[in-house]
Amino acid sequence: MRIAVLDDYADAFRAASAFARLGDHEVTVFRDTVKDPDTLVARLADMDAVVLTQQRSPFPAAVVERLPRLRFVSQTGRNTGHVAIEACTARGVLVSAGGAGGPDATAELAWALILASLRHIPEEVQRLREGHWQGSVGTGLKGKVLGIYAYGRIGSIVARVGRAFGMRVVCWGREGSLERARRDGHEVAAGRGDFFGEADVLSLHIALNDATRGLVTAADLALMKPSALLVNTSRAQIMEAGALAAALRQGRPGFAAVDVYEEEPVLGAAHPLIGMPNALCTPHLGYAERGVYEALYETAVDQILAFAAGTPVNMVNPTALTRA
Repeated sequence: MRIAVLDDYADAFRAASAFARLGDHEVTVFRDTVKDPDTLVARLADMDAVVLTQQRSPFPAAVVERLPRLRFVSQTGRNTGHVAIEACTARGVLVSAGGAGGPDATAELAWALILASLRHIPEEVQRLREGHWQGSVGTGLKGKVLGIYAYGRIGSIVARVGRAFGMRVVCWGREGSLERARRDGHEVAAGRGDFFGEADVLSLHIALNDATRGLVTAADLALMKPSALLVNTSRAQIMEAGALAAALRQGRPGFAAVDVYEEEPVLGAAHPLIGMPNALCTPHLGYAERGVYEALYETAVDQILAFAAGTPVNMVNPTALTRA
């Protein structure tokens, strides 16, 4: 088969151990992102299969319907909200989606952002490179309030680390999430306003869906302390559009550390948060960790080889097989 790997920014697919298992197939890796349907169709015109790296690019009907040779999509992870499943089924294109990289890498990045922000590490590194010495005073964690919005797999790890640093962990979210937090010995905020108002560090770990889009509002942010840090390693769309940049300009919260953006990749520093003195921005590094990529691409290759052998696995739309 001729296989295309899309949006592999760091050329991680060819470095993964699973890549060698595709020796009988022709693999083309694209490290840049194209979102224009005409350009993407031209790129994939001769491909039998496509590997999608997480949700980096939409795979809409306007593309699927113009790829008569395409027969298989191997999605890394289980999220297929960015893929036109109905169009794939109608065209006889099977979609397989399975595997996950685990929560640890994103939780680790959340703490990297927290520590780097509060201790001004990027600025101090730059000062030292420029020939200067200390120019700031950092903020410690012990005794501070760590707010965890959504106590799930990632949020629970971030909370445990906060407790190890001597922080008071306070949680907010849906009732199931809060019940898990209580069982693990964490506090639950008395109300939404108290949660945003009390946190010294507030870390968001909310899955994006129709119910959570725009969940964190400008009114929520306005309740935060001028000294508080907001951290978002989940999805940018869980926040009201434009609210965070406006809030940072107004000083509540005083600081933010973000790893996610409404449209990715962000090139040419074309985002209002990038360059703001009170925002630390990273290019969606949450799951960009070697072990995570190994796990994601191992499953992606498993799915390709199973399809090639006529025994597909992790099928999202098995009825596509009857229309192939």
